[in-house]
Amino acid sequence: MSFHHSQNDDAAIAMNTSILSILINLALSVFKLLAGFIASSNAMISDAIHSASDVFSTIIVMIGIRISNKKPDPNHPYGHERFESVAAIVLADILFVTGAMIGLKGIRTLISGNWTDAPLPGMLALWAAIISILTKEAMFWYTKIQAKKINSSALMADAWHHRSDSLSSIGSLLGIFFARKGFPFMDSVASIVICIFIIKAAWDIFFDSIDKMVDKSCPPEIVEEMRDLISKQDGVIELDSILTRSFGNRAYVDVEITADGSLSLYEAHKIAETVHKKIEHQFPVVKHITVHVNPD
Repeated sequence: MSFHHSQNDDAAIAMNTSILSILINLALSVFKLLAGFIASSNAMISDAIHSASDVFSTIIVMIGIRISNKKPDPNHPYGHERFESVAAIVLADILFVTGAMIGLKGIRTLISGNWTDAPLPGMLALWAAIISILTKEAMFWYTKIQAKKINSSALMADAWHHRSDSLSSIGSLLGIFFARKGFPFMDSVASIVICIFIIKAAWDIFFDSIDKMVDKSCPPEIVEEMRDLISKQDGVIELDSILTRSFGNRAYVDVEITADGSLSLYEAHKIAETVHKKIEHQFPVVKHITVHVNPD
């Protein structure tokens, strides 16, 4: 995980990735919608709606990242990082509603029996599904790499939005394939499968963002690395306690250490300052660390 960028660089990477995502999704959703209508495939039309929803979700991600990168102000002295989690929660809600609508449409078609008269999906729908899978999977990996580079939860949520679209296109591909083989109801079954994938992605994004909003601690392995680093510093007799909490895509750390009680205030402060600098240098995800020194 790389953190060697300024906050402005991070915002620029996020914005460029998001703009590329919007352009590709617009082109893909128009292509899939046309393919769905021309080739008479409900699954492909559902898939096109999902791709179109990705455009709105990416705009929300851009707004969230822009706000979260604002400097601290008198009303928000700790910064605005949590706005990125708010954007990710809104994105999860949009994903959930999209998935539910697609699933309901598929269920209604199955119950009504309309699929018996439905024309067989054409080859164009099959090719549209294959192109969609390849494009969206490429977008997933590209966005995921950029999100890890700048440690952005909202951009990572957008990456999983791409992956859910790729999975839904696999559902469409199977549905269209079986419908062409003489099982027309499979097109509607594929829409229901798509719905499940989308709702699962929404669920994961929502709870990951909630964790970042409610001061969840850093992963245990990260805390353990911090423990080792602090304990190795000169003058630290013991690490009494370490508490961590997520703050959007960053973290706060509170540490208590024991040092020689006969040290001067200046010397004790020097030890605390060393711990402070080492942690912030080694773990750039840490926004701030407070070090309290107890006398031995």
